[in-house]
Amino acid sequence: MATEHVIEFLPFHAGQKKIYRSSAKRKVIRAGRRFGKTTMLEQAGGNWAARQMRVGWFAPSYKILLPSFKTIRDLLKPITISSSKTDSIIELIGGGQVEFWTLDNPDAGRSRKYHKVIIDEGSLVKKGMRDIWEQAIEPTLLDFDGDAVMAGTPKGVDDENFFYQVCNDKSMGWEEHHAPTAANPTINPAALARIIDGRPPLVVQQEYNAEFVDWRGQNFFKLDWLLENGAPVDYPFSCDTVYGVVDCAQKGKLQNDGSACIWFALDNLPSPHLIILDWDIIQIDGYFLKDVVPQWEGKAKHLSEICRARMGTTGLFIEDKATGITLLQQGANEGWNVHPVDSELTSLPKESRAINISGYVASGKVRISKYAFDKIVEYKQSKKNHLLTQVLQFIIGEENQDDDLFDCFNYGVALGLGNGEGF
Repeated sequence: MATEHVIEFLPFHAGQKKIYRSSAKRKVIRAGRRFGKTTMLEQAGGNWAARQMRVGWFAPSYKILLPSFKTIRDLLKPITISSSKTDSIIELIGGGQVEFWTLDNPDAGRSRKYHKVIIDEGSLVKKGMRDIWEQAIEPTLLDFDGDAVMAGTPKGVDDENFFYQVCNDKSMGWEEHHAPTAANPTINPAALARIIDGRPPLVVQQEYNAEFVDWRGQNFFKLDWLLENGAPVDYPFSCDTVYGVVDCAQKGKLQNDGSACIWFALDNLPSPHLIILDWDIIQIDGYFLKDVVPQWEGKAKHLSEICRARMGTTGLFIEDKATGITLLQQGANEGWNVHPVDSELTSLPKESRAINISGYVASGKVRISKYAFDKIVEYKQSKKNHLLTQVLQFIIGEENQDDDLFDCFNYGVALGLGNGEGF
């Protein structure tokens, strides 16, 4: 007697059904945040594999890929013969399978054959994706005359981005499905309206309306967003905690980046908000930061006492790259109060980090103190407020900008107010 296996797939909403039912051989989904693109792809991929098809799943990185692997693995558990997180493959009764690849491998998919190919978050692969598609992925569909679907949220106007190309060049043969956030009927319209109301218009266009926005030449942050009634604020009478964020340079020559730190006060009452207390930027060889970081840590503690931080200081957060790795290791050995900045944040492009925190800044949840506003420091033979200069004059798409304090600002806001995605 045959054994009956039950798999419970999630129902699709109307927008997802329309995309799924399309018979196009090549589909691209240009979706707003929380439309449900990845959920739809996970359910579709699981369904195809359960029907004895071979499915290739491609994503920009292992970190993006892993949650989908776990979701599909759990979904198909009743009919799974074997699953390996190490080998990134799920094999099923009847011969179906889902095999996972990261797109940082230019040979992803070579030597395989698939009925279906899924490319999740395709817009996040900035360069080289077209070559990977044409030379490695598309040939996997020849044996079964298979189909491909790619999904992502627009990331600016970029002629070299494969996702942008297939959405805008119809001669490439991809059927485009435009799916803004509001097309998901399970999203509370009032909640969406509140979020959109606190974000800059261009961010709304890109992240929620799923439109391609040309960020080139745009000054992103505005001074008014950091002020209260047109003026900087006093230090808080009390707060929850004080922390610093450090960006490290490797070399100390004039033409190289500097090393910087910004100190923030986080107060969750009446709702979470930040005050920039102080900042510093220096030109110093990375080796000598071992003497500077303890001083910056001490300043965090001192500021926590001035601001009567209920939980004291959280210490310093340091980017887990290059010189920062050495400092974090040394800090662990010597008992410094230092922590790595979450790799979810450091792996994002600078422009994406700025877009991700823009809602908090634009809605007045980040203020600058009078002390930090008035501070003037000489750096690279220029005497001015380098924090305000770097944050307010940052232009998306422009190369070779001084961005040491800008990076600290982005990380600091995301750490204090955001979640694991930087939102």
